[in-house]
Parts: sequence; C-alpha cells; structure tokens
Amino acid sequence: MEQTRTRKLTEKERAELDRVTEVILQAKEKAYRETDSEPEPELTSAVDWPVQCTVGPGLEGAIAAETKIGYVNGTKGSLIYRGYDIFDLCAHSTFEETSYLLLHGRLPSTAELTQFTALLKRKMLIPRTHRLLMTFPVEEMLPMAALRLGTNLMRQKQTFRDQDTFLAEAKDHIATDDDSIPMETPPKGEKRSVFEFIRHIFSRPETAPSDLISSEEMESCYNLIGGVASVAAGIGRIRQGRMPLEPLPDLSLAGNYLYMLTGRRPTPLEERVMDVCLILHADHGMNASTFAAMVVASTLSDVYFAIGSGIAALSGPLHGGANVEVVQVLEEIGSPKNVTEWYKRAIKEHRKVPGFGHRVYKAYDPRARVLGPLSAMLAEADDNLKPLYETASKLEGEVVAALSEKKKIFPNVDFYSGIVYRSMGIDPHLYTTIFAVSRVAGWCARVMEYLEHNRIFRPRAIYTGTLNEQYVPIDQRSQPKGS
Repeated sequence: MEQTRTRKLTEKERAELDRVTEVILQAKEKAYRETDSEPEPELTSAVDWPVQCTVGPGLEGAIAAETKIGYVNGTKGSLIYRGYDIFDLCAHSTFEETSYLLLHGRLPSTAELTQFTALLKRKMLIPRTHRLLMTFPVEEMLPMAALRLGTNLMRQKQTFRDQDTFLAEAKDHIATDDDSIPMETPPKGEKRSVFEFIRHIFSRPETAPSDLISSEEMESCYNLIGGVASVAAGIGRIRQGRMPLEPLPDLSLAGNYLYMLTGRRPTPLEERVMDVCLILHADHGMNASTFAAMVVASTLSDVYFAIGSGIAALSGPLHGGANVEVVQVLEEIGSPKNVTEWYKRAIKEHRKVPGFGHRVYKAYDPRARVLGPLSAMLAEADDNLKPLYETASKLEGEVVAALSEKKKIFPNVDFYSGIVYRSMGIDPHLYTTIFAVSRVAGWCARVMEYLEHNRIFRPRAIYTGTLNEQYVPIDQRSQPKGS
C-alpha cells in the first residue's frame, strides 16, 4: 500500500519501491518452503481457566492471558498480527494501517485509514512536550531514559490524571488481596474470582481543562503512537544541539520520523524501508516490555505510565539494544575475510555472538528473513555499507553452519536491523528508541485488550528463607566478622 505523497515518483524510485515488495514476497516464499506455519493447538485455542502449564524461572512458560492481537510460532518461525502474516503486512500494508489493525482488530476502510493517518500526523505535533523536554539535560541522558521521560511529559500535557482535582476512587475496584484469594486458595480455588473486574470508566472532574482527556480512552493510544515517534526524533535532534522539528503534511509516520530526526526529507526508499521496520517490530507476543506494560495497566494506573514501563523494560540490554552490539561486532571484525578467524576465537573464548538465537524462535526469525535481503539491497547502492553487510552475511553463514542443526540458532531481528538503520545515517545510540517507536502500537493494543477483562497480575514466589527466627535486641547481637 503506497503512502500518500504530493510528489510523483520517478521511474527509478518506483522501481526501488517495487523491489522492496518483491524482496519481502521472496522472503515469504522461502520461509514457507523451508518451514510450515501450522499453529500450536495448545497455544491457539480458547482458554478454560485455570490452566495447567509448566512454569520456569522468570515465569517462563506461564500462561497469563488470552489475546487476539498477535501470535509467535517459535518452532515454525512465523509471526501473526490479528491473523495476518507478517510477510503480507510488510509487503502490502503500512505502519499506520498495521497500527489500526492491532488497536481495532480489523483492517480499515480507505476513509478510515485516511482519517487515522491524518490523526497520527497531528499527534506528532507536540510542541509543549518538546519544550518541557528541552528543560532537561537530554544530551547527557541515555536516549531510552529521555524517551521514558518524554512519555511522562506527554501524559502531563495531554491528560487530566495529574490534576489536583482528580482522584481515582477505588471503592468500585477489586483490591489486590481480594483479587488474589480465590485463585490462591488450595487446592486450586474458584474458577472465577467473585470480585472479577468490570471495566471502570474514570469520571471527568468538572474543573478539568477542555483540552485534556482521561488516559483510558483510545485517543491516548493515538497520542502515544504519534507522540513517542515525535519524542524519539526530538531526542536525536536535541542530542545534536538542534531544535525539534514539526512533521510534514505529505510524509507517513515513518517518513516524518526520519525527517524530524535527520532534518532532511527521506527518499521514498528510505521511507518505505523504515515503514517495513516499524511493521516488523510492532508486536511480538508476551515479551518482557509488553508484560511490564500490562502489569502496570492491570493496577488501573494509566496507559502512559504503562507504556513508560514498557520503555523502561526495553532499555535493558537483555531486551533492546542488541542491534547496536551487532554493528560494533561487525566493525570489530572489519572485513568478510576476517570472519572465520574471528569466529574461531569467539568460540574458543565462549563469546556470545549478538544477533543470533531467540528465547522463542527455534527456527529462522521471520523478521530477519525480511531485514537480511533488505540489507543486501541497500548495500548494493552504498559502497560504505557493502563491507558491513558482506561481513554480516559471512558471519551468518559461519554461525548457522555451526549451530543451526543442533542448537536451532539462527539470526534474529537484531542481526540485520542495525545495518538498515546505518544506511539511513542514524546514530547507533538511537536504535533502541526506534524499537519503541514501533512497539508502542503493540503495547497499547495489548493493554487496551487486557483492560476489557482486567485482573491484576499477582504471581507468587516460593519462599526459601528461614522460619521461626528469634528477634535479638540490637545491644545483644554479635558483631559480624570483618566489620
């Protein structure tokens, strides 16, 4: 689906865009040839609560919720949004249309998409938030910390939740202890909590300014999808000592993000490739940042704080930022001819190679299937990028040959995404913020879906400490050795 443009594309530009679509469809054909996307019955059927499942540390394997938003088949290597294959969305859709799909559960009509695209463009215009953000030392902060701050500043400027006159009343809500009792009573408690939540609409204070909204409304999701992109671009500008820019009327969200970040109008190819990147990252199951956002929302906090929690979780090196490490490693290797020796040393030193393996996928990550060929396409026209891509391609060959058969380790989404962003001249320090610009759509969709049948998250821990300790007054306690 072509983004709205006021300028007619040249023949070369049209050919480049057609080739992007062709590359994606070829990736789909290869994926379908090498694997099948047969769903897992135990993970794609209606849930009869409570469920029996095997749970590992960190809640690994735990079934915490039902969803119609996204499905990751790690064994087959497929990714589905609302029933649609990720390859088809990347080939034919846009980030705006994909966001609408995630939030509303269906593809929009032409009129709906036109209206939604224009709405998100307006939501990118947040001068008051940018002014507030510039009063902080953003250039001294990590970009993800600045992004979380900017999201909170959006909340303060867009909702009445911080107004002195607003106080959410808890009398109609389930309390934490009340909610936890039925499912924790041995042997397995009641099937449903008698205190189960019925969605509560917060009342609007009479004194709330007319331009402020609550934060449980869908409009807050629209604010966040447009606003986080704007804040992320503004952070890049501020770090360079420049002023944030306003969006252009004829660019998509992806195109405006690039324009507002770099200060130059992106080429149609850059806009299209960034749009594909945003689609690829928009949702990915119950990952750490999605879970963090849902946990916060389940307390009846609000969607801004929930998304801030998702950003905080994504900022951790075990979740976001691996594409930065990939680029650093590729630069360290230096050339395709150095790959074999470098990899031998890495194995000998038990060094983990970033960009390979995934907590869920035991097959080739479908997102990497798209980004790899796109990296190759971009490298063809960029002599500076070509050595980096060729090194990556050679390294992939080494790792897959060594580990794919026995350990099922393949490239993940991070292995080639950094190369794509490098082609656009984006500072590596900002790569993880791009992840958030995209994933905010999935976070919002998951939060809003969960709130429809909300139940505060309340897992338990096994106590392994001592029991029956006797309290000793401080003047009778022995002094610890070495103190």
